Amino acid sequence: MKKMLIHGGKKLSGSVVIGGAKNSTVALIPAAILSRTPVTLDSVPQIQDVYNLMDILEAMNVHSTFEDCVLHIDPTQIKEVPLPEGKIKSLRASYYFMGALLGRFGSANVALPGGDDIGPRPIDQHIKGFEALGATVTNEHGAMVLHAPKEGLHGARIYLDMVSVGATINIILAAVTAKGQTILENAAKEPEIIDLATYLNNMGATIRGAGTDVIRIEGTPELHAQNTHTIIPDRIEAGTYLSMAAAMGDGVNVKNIISEHLDSFLAKLEEMGVVMDVGEDSIFVYPSGDLRMVQIKTMPYPGFATDLQQPITPLMLKAQGEGIIVDTLYPKRVRHVPELIRMGADITVENDVIILHHADKLQGTEVAATEIRGGACLMIAGLMAEGDTTITHVGHILRGYDRVIQKLHGLGADVEIIDDVDADEPMNV
Repeated sequence: MKKMLIHGGKKLSGSVVIGGAKNSTVALIPAAILSRTPVTLDSVPQIQDVYNLMDILEAMNVHSTFEDCVLHIDPTQIKEVPLPEGKIKSLRASYYFMGALLGRFGSANVALPGGDDIGPRPIDQHIKGFEALGATVTNEHGAMVLHAPKEGLHGARIYLDMVSVGATINIILAAVTAKGQTILENAAKEPEIIDLATYLNNMGATIRGAGTDVIRIEGTPELHAQNTHTIIPDRIEAGTYLSMAAAMGDGVNVKNIISEHLDSFLAKLEEMGVVMDVGEDSIFVYPSGDLRMVQIKTMPYPGFATDLQQPITPLMLKAQGEGIIVDTLYPKRVRHVPELIRMGADITVENDVIILHHADKLQGTEVAATEIRGGACLMIAGLMAEGDTTITHVGHILRGYDRVIQKLHGLGADVEIIDDVDADEPMNV
């Protein structure tokens, strides 16, 4: 297993380029198997999840190559096989193979996924959608087994009981080749949904309304990729570096950003007193002066993203007053809090509400990253802290952040990855 060693207290400056969106990538790769022709994706982040998905593709005889942020996928010789449990359990997004396989073959056998431990994330809305399209869904020894009727999947009107990015994506993947029209109501509106719809439409699909709460899909029997698809910039990675720049920056330019995707986050930074120049595709963050505490409530897009409540937390510790974070999506997403307390943070959790007070300084120590965004939070805290911070289970950070050490070095951070020969690799890294 590896650790991240951070020599803290060093001001950051320069520029950093944001990579392609992780949350798009992990849906676009499974979606590639719907194409009858080879697929090319550009701006693919160099993260462990991509390599895990490539291994799953290989198990289906789908060959892929990945170099210089360009991923080539050839699904022309795909074989329908049960997917390998080990790789499936290593990341939550592997459940997108359920919708993709159902859309391609009319059946799927996929082990229940793993991923970050941030509280319950049931797949009942996915199952509801698949069944509305005509599929039967059973749980057999921890694997989801799906079968379409002999005549194939059919369009349906589906209302999601709760807004779910995962269910929205999975239902689109299954419905895109179903007969007739599917109307998906109360759909998620995230930019990654629009990215997926653009990708599939360029293969010949007919998807309208992505980015709104009603998505209409006209089934197309076969899809054929023709052009390279460039993945949108990662708004969560962007928010992480913006928080880092505000906390420890001496003038940092964050490039390759779609600022509209960050409106609610940027509004909170401005409310805190962070000074920024928002350009067409970049944001320059000036050195921070006195900051004010804010109240944050995570909501489905376009609200404040749950994936950004942890990265903004160390910045809030620099502010005066009392701050509050309420995560309405994953209220149990608080495992970073005890680690911050070990570093000297004045932060508590009461009834799933995170309460923060100003911390004059943080002190480096050994902390554990229990999931991707919590790891990013500790990484920023380590850069702020006096002395050395060691983050164990750093594989979580590497799962979600593109070339993070290289990018931190580019900003002048004193950080390195070291081997921890005495520890076991966590199962879900």
